[in-house]
Amino acid sequence: MNISLTNDIEPLSEFRKKSADFVKRLKKEKQPIVLTQHGKSAAVLMDVSEFERVTKKMEMLEDLLEAKQQVEQDKTYSLDDAKKRIEDHLSKWK
Repeated sequence: MNISLTNDIEPLSEFRKKSADFVKRLKKEKQPIVLTQHGKSAAVLMDVSEFERVTKKMEMLEDLLEAKQQVEQDKTYSLDDAKKRIEDHLSKWK
């Protein structure tokens, strides 16, 4: 998902005139559109499925970063300890 400076930047006034066309374009191309106001970037439009994909990817990356930090801080469990913790937790739900 690379933003093209020639194709993916549009003035807000153009969006106001052709919002339905912008939505069709988003669904077809799956490419975000940067809206400008007074010559400066003001907002980014994105297809819903692309937004969900990017959001899930960000959540996964955050989880991986947290796991990496836990390993670096020696906040890990052996496989046996992890199994016991899970079993103990699940036993509370019985």
